[in-house]
Amino acid sequence: MTTSLNRCGSIVATALAVLTLAAPGRLAAQPQPTGALQGMTAPKPEVPEVFTLVGEFVRMAYNNEGYAVIGYRMVQDEVGNPWALLSVGVTLRQGVKDYTLTRDAFSLQTPDGKSIPLATQADYMKANLRALDQRAKIAKDSINYFPAGPNRPCAIRFYADLSGPGLAYDKVELSPERDCVGRLYFNVPGGIKVGQYFLNVKFAGSSLQVPFRVFTKEEAKDFSKQWEDLKKAHDESYK
Repeated sequence: MTTSLNRCGSIVATALAVLTLAAPGRLAAQPQPTGALQGMTAPKPEVPEVFTLVGEFVRMAYNNEGYAVIGYRMVQDEVGNPWALLSVGVTLRQGVKDYTLTRDAFSLQTPDGKSIPLATQADYMKANLRALDQRAKIAKDSINYFPAGPNRPCAIRFYADLSGPGLAYDKVELSPERDCVGRLYFNVPGGIKVGQYFLNVKFAGSSLQVPFRVFTKEEAKDFSKQWEDLKKAHDESYK
């Protein structure tokens, strides 16, 4: 299993280097990033894993134990503001023992290397993030990119708006049959800045780092224009 993961990781890392606008020449027919995207480097997780992007603002990572996918459009759209909102999906790999994932399993690594813990329910309520939540309902991306196996949807309910029904919970029960999704909130000191971020996820015996990059307006525009070609190069790398 480990050998297979390492081999797959090498392939995906090569494709991701293209898609995250890194060093050219790794794929025979890859398009070259242009404009504001030139010169960027690929993210470098500090843990063994496979990672790639599956949508313009959707990233995923997995290892032998767990799997995580995120949608981060609302982080890109809120540059300069203090609250980062991520859509997240989490599950376990087939054959892995069921595990209780708690809110302290998540943290956000910022471009300057700081680690920010997940906001508490009290933080969320005090900040009154209804406007952010409303914008997120409009600007959202599907994160339904779970591996084959999970067939029991479940909700990650770390937060509850007291203006509506529902309760907040500090944990979620994971299993290889459950695909659990929800929202994560982080209070970023000084506001969201452009650069490389990682969502850190701790499982029972390992960790994942899901990389995502927040662009400048110029970089975001260039990436949007080149997205289809970059995604095509990624798909071709698997053939």
